[in-house]
Amino acid sequence: MTVVVGYSPSGQGRAALHAAIRHAVRVGEDVVVASHLYNDPDSGPAVASEQVVLKDCRSVEGALPEITVRSCDQRDVGEFLLDLAGELDASLVVIGLRRKSPIGKLNLGASARRVVLGAACPVLAVKDES
Repeated sequence: MTVVVGYSPSGQGRAALHAAIRHAVRVGEDVVVASHLYNDPDSGPAVASEQVVLKDCRSVEGALPEITVRSCDQRDVGEFLLDLAGELDASLVVIGLRRKSPIGKLNLGASARRVVLGAACPVLAVKDES
């Protein structure tokens, strides 16, 4: 089976990637990284390249599972993750969440909410590492 992880080069993206890799190694599964559209402060909308994703993967200590990178620069992040998880019959979807104020914790972001409520498999939501 496969672990699908949402990724952008940010604290929450790296936290999700690292959690997905650790889980996949523990259970002997592959990882598919869903590199999605994010807002780069220097260049505007962008998608992390496969080289950037793999560099972040190598920062995890220990063995790495088989890692595949799939990119999408046009669709909604939540829909991209759900479609990919369904296509691959994922055993787990991992997403990263931004740290929020006590009041903000009452509300997930729209994409996170869509994934948590729409996924056919378990969803692991992890906090930003920074």
